[in-house]
Amino acid sequence: MTSSHSRARSGAPRVVVGVEDSRAARWALAWAIGEARLRDMPLLVVHIAPLPEHVSHMVAGSCGDLAPEAQAMGAELIRRLLEEVAGGAPSGVEVLAASLVGDPGHALVRTAGEDDILVIGRGTRAGVSRLVTPSVRAHCVRHAKGTLICVTPPTDTGPADEPTRERSLLRRWLSLRRRAGADPTHDH
Repeated sequence: MTSSHSRARSGAPRVVVGVEDSRAARWALAWAIGEARLRDMPLLVVHIAPLPEHVSHMVAGSCGDLAPEAQAMGAELIRRLLEEVAGGAPSGVEVLAASLVGDPGHALVRTAGEDDILVIGRGTRAGVSRLVTPSVRAHCVRHAKGTLICVTPPTDTGPADEPTRERSLLRRWLSLRRRAGADPTHDH
């Protein structure tokens, strides 16, 4: 596995997959590995560590040590995800890795060229999460230069055929309050 995001095979198209530590990203990685193998294309696995906006506007200085640490953590995450999804670097696929720091949507769009296939996971997000962090998927849909594939993980069904999805932060909080015997609408 190479740790560079330069063009493999002198400018040949690649399958570029954005990953993070999520179920949707694992499914996107699995899909991207299969697509790279099927099309005999190099696979570029990219993790972008987002920085808070106030930090990203600062010049190196006191925040200069954050980028190398975030990149190292991203490289370790990529290694771990490849191990979980494919048992390591998949055979028959040229795998490249890039651990970047910045805005994930912008970085993915910049990394994937017109001839590349950009693959991202499409998870479910709660309303609060949508307000706090911008959607990488929405940014990629609007700005991707080439083919964009959004992989949605299959929905697991529970014993009563109810989808068991990740619940929003608000729902989890209300559930915990109810279990504790507190009225979720009033503070005591």
